Order: sequence, then C-alpha cells, then structure tokens
Amino acid sequence: MEALTSIIGDINGIVWGWPMLILILGVGFFLSIGLKLMPIRQLGTGFKLLAGGFRAKAGEETQGEVPPYQALMTAMSATVGTGNIAGVATAVFLGGPGALFWMWLTALVGMATKYAEAVLAVKYREVDEAGNHVGGPMYYIKNGMGRGWAWLGTAFAIFGALAGFGIGNTVQSNSVAQVIETNFAVPTLVTGLIVMVLVGAVLIGGIKRIGVVAGALVPFMAIAYVIAGLVVLTINADQIGPAIGLILSSAFTGHAAEGGFAGAAVWAAIRFGVARGVFSNEAGLGSAPIAHAAAQTSDPIRQGLIAMLGTFLDTIVVCTITGLAIVSSGAWTSGESGAALTSAAFAGALPGVGNYLVALSLAIFAFTTIIGWSFYGERCVEYLFGLKAIKPYRVLWILAIPLGATLSLDFVWLVADTLNAMMAIPNLIALAVLSPVVFQLTRAYFDQDTQAAGDKH
Repeated sequence: MEALTSIIGDINGIVWGWPMLILILGVGFFLSIGLKLMPIRQLGTGFKLLAGGFRAKAGEETQGEVPPYQALMTAMSATVGTGNIAGVATAVFLGGPGALFWMWLTALVGMATKYAEAVLAVKYREVDEAGNHVGGPMYYIKNGMGRGWAWLGTAFAIFGALAGFGIGNTVQSNSVAQVIETNFAVPTLVTGLIVMVLVGAVLIGGIKRIGVVAGALVPFMAIAYVIAGLVVLTINADQIGPAIGLILSSAFTGHAAEGGFAGAAVWAAIRFGVARGVFSNEAGLGSAPIAHAAAQTSDPIRQGLIAMLGTFLDTIVVCTITGLAIVSSGAWTSGESGAALTSAAFAGALPGVGNYLVALSLAIFAFTTIIGWSFYGERCVEYLFGLKAIKPYRVLWILAIPLGATLSLDFVWLVADTLNAMMAIPNLIALAVLSPVVFQLTRAYFDQDTQAAGDKH
C-alpha cells in the first residue's frame, strides 16, 4: 500500500503542478475576458432564469429529461458535498488561511468556465438509443472539435468513469462514516451499508428520480448549513475583520507555523486553494455539463446562465462560510484537519450542538453527491460501451460505497485529487478550442435581447 501511495503521490505532484494550475486559472480567465466578465455582470439574470426554470418552457418539454432547475440541482448535488466542509478545512490545514483567497479566485473565473461548459453541453448533445439527451465534454469534443479529436473525448470518459469512484463515491462515504463514528459512535462499515441501501433505492429511478431528490434535498441542506454557519459567524463577529485580513495577507506571503499548524508557503496556499476549490465547485472538471445536457431547454445560453450559479453558490457562499468559521474561530491552529476541523470551529461557537450540525450536514451533502456523481459516471461508461454498460457500472458504484467508508482517508483523498486533474485536462483543452463558439452564441443572445428591448421603446 505504501508503494502504491507513493506512486500516486508522485503522479499527483505532476498533474497538480504549476502547468495544471495555470491551465485551470488561465482558461477561466481567458473565458472571463472573452465574455467581457458577463458571468459576473449577469449574475442577477442567472437568478431570474433559475426562478423561472422550475418547469420547461412551452414546447421545450421534449428537449430534455428534467426542468432547468432540476438540472442545476443535480449538478449542485454533486458539487455541494464534502468539499464544502472537509475540503475547505483540508485546504486551510495544508495551505493556511491564504488558501481561501485562491479558492475565491478559482470560483470567480470558474463561473465563466462552468457557463461555457453548459453552453457547449446543450449545443452539442445527442439523443441516445433510449431517447435520453446525453452530453458533456466527450460529446462536445467529438461533435464540436471533429472526429480527429474523438480520442480526447474517450480519454475524458475513461477518467470520468474512474474519477467518480474517488470524488463522487469513496471520498463521500469515507467522510460520512468518519464523522458519524466520531459524533454518534456508529461503526464505519454500518454507516457505509446504510448509505449503500439509500443510494441504491434512488438510482433505480434514473435521472428523473435523481432530479426530484436533488431538487428537494439540495436547497434544504444548503440553506440549513448556511444559516448554521451565519450563526457561528455572528457569534465570532469581532474576529471576522481580522480573519479576512489574515486570509488576504497569507495568500501572498504564506504563513509561519502557529499552534498545531505546521506552516505553509505561498505555493501551498495557491496549490491547495485551487485544487480544493476545483474539487468543491468542479468548474473545469467537465462533470456538471453532463447534468445540464439533460435539461429541458432549446437555448444553450439560458442553461449556461443557470449553470454558472452553481459555482457562485458552492464556493462564494457555502465554502466562504465554512472557511471564515474556521479562521475566525482560531480552530485552524488546532492541528485538526478535514471535517474534524470544521466540527471544532462550529462546536467552539455552539458547544454541544455545532459538531452535530456539521455531522448531519456532511452526511446529507455526501449522500446527494454520491447520487449526482453516479449519473456522471453512467454517462461516461455509456459513451464508451453503450447502454448495456450502465447496470454493471451501477452495481459496482453501489458496492464501492461501504468499501470507501472503511478505507484510509488520506489515500482516498490522494486518488480523488489525482483523478480530478486527469479529467480536467481534456475538458480544459476543449473549452479553449471551442471558446469562439461560446463567444459567438453569447453575443448573438445578448444582441437579440438588446434589440428586443430597443423595439419595446
């Protein structure tokens, strides 16, 4: 096991080196500039479209499987997970408070990335043998970049099918099992088996069942966690200003060892801030567009505007609350990491209650992530092997849940982190190559809106 961990660690150091960080931030920055910061400027438009996206527009019911709102909630179910609780804490533990700044930056440029992914997913999607709308990086690589690039789409599908077992399955069940054992003394295997049964019950219904469950659970869990986090921040209100100052200064100077914190250079803040930011909001990974391709819409731009909200809500809202709670409470110097660090921060402000709130939030977050990512993995294996591969993949997916619950957390995170990068590379190349398509469709959409507004006057 040590030899395998060492090999994967070496690969991780390569794929998450400077070239990868430049690629993720660079593509996001390039798309942001090419779109003239449209995702940030049109944030309000995105929320308006989301409010009207609970049902398909008239005549668009046959254009996909789920309403635009449920497509976003399916994508959010996969993104709002352990990354928001354990991932943020791990970033601070390894990179210091400054890692939060780089998470924010990743999210701001990631909104443009997520927008472009969804636009391309809807534009280049296909209808499979079962009549379902399927899409994502493998399809926009094949249909947008041409047959000569099909190998790149195949590479994405292979990495995506494998990565799901890390980021979307074993990491989630592992984190739930650990936090439930710590707070409620339930054995990890028992938790893994319970989650396995619950996930299996949902997956039988396919994307429509996933969309309904995600549409109900995701808003509830996110709002409940945000309220709890705001209560913690209110209690620590006098420390929020110094905490923000510490985050900004540490982002560019690193941070020396303090208490149980081992110290971290600027490079560590950047690396773990960007890596955990991508792990949390998945902008650039190419996972979310697989869900958005199933939306009942005929307009790629409308779905793109809704899709970019996922990055904003996940990182700018939820991750920020977790990060500020950890830094403002002073818990980041305790030597704790992962969900235990977030629990310590909440318990410090809400003794006897905070740690249970974190435990329950993490359990629900992880459950919905496992459901959302199962859909991504299934679409990847369908692209590779056809519809016949879905059921065997689903069985493997369900069986991996209790296995993940009992594995070493460090090893699980390492594998997940490495596979994330392997997924992102083909997708980021495709986004850069197909960016002119995104820019052209966006200009046409907003020019049409401007002209329509002018005609009214």
